[in-house]
Amino acid sequence: MKIGLLSDTHSVLDKRVFEYFKDVDEIWHAGDVGDPIIIDQLEEFKPLVGVYGNIDDTEVRQRFPEFQRFEREGVAVLMTHIAGKPGKYSTPLLAELKQNGAPKLFICGHSHILLVKFDPRFKMLWLNPGACGNHGFHSMKTLLRFDLNNGEIKNMEVIEMGGRGK
Repeated sequence: MKIGLLSDTHSVLDKRVFEYFKDVDEIWHAGDVGDPIIIDQLEEFKPLVGVYGNIDDTEVRQRFPEFQRFEREGVAVLMTHIAGKPGKYSTPLLAELKQNGAPKLFICGHSHILLVKFDPRFKMLWLNPGACGNHGFHSMKTLLRFDLNNGEIKNMEVIEMGGRGK
């Protein structure tokens, strides 16, 4: 299964996302969607899994939860928007991990900083796709694309879409 991962669109969906994600089986959005129309556009294109972020309004929060747990291709996944970073977890994330256990794959957004790192404390791969919208301090819009196959996470690709506003 091929996954396209994005975050922090902040009401701007770069049309190149559709080209970069044309061969994915699902799109995962790690929060700060902004305009709910973005959810509609992504859902019309591919199956979508997402969480709400701190800028998201009531409509987005009715459609997406704060935490999303699911499994794909034998890989347990946990997604939320605000997480901190490996070793310095947000209070809600730490509570979730202690209460319900760690997944093999953890997804977050919020920082606008691309991160692919193994978290040794919880033995999970931590992914933050950075930001792909125009709002924020990031200089490069980024996405992640990867495969899930038989319990393994493979073929991790970082996609740079150019600077904010481009």
